[in-house]
Amino acid sequence: MENKKSQKLSVTALIISMLPLATFVPRLFNMALTDTVRSIWVGTNILSVFGGLVLSIICIKNRDSRSVINTISTVISSFWIVLMCGIIILALFIHFI
Repeated sequence: MENKKSQKLSVTALIISMLPLATFVPRLFNMALTDTVRSIWVGTNILSVFGGLVLSIICIKNRDSRSVINTISTVISSFWIVLMCGIIILALFIHFI
């Protein structure tokens, strides 16, 4: 029973980690989004990245529940966080120079 719970949590963490890729869907269909929708989308992406990372860490912390899915979701979430931090640093660098 515990294994099924951790497996479901692992899949949930992977799905939440992949959610920011949905940002590219409107671009595929050449849809223009309003500023409000884009702001909401950014907030959702940030929350999903941090939520996916937290769930991944919870799953990977337990030795018994470690799996390839946990590792992949942790790597994906870490990539998104590094990417977001890089964008913030670049924006600050450009703004102050």
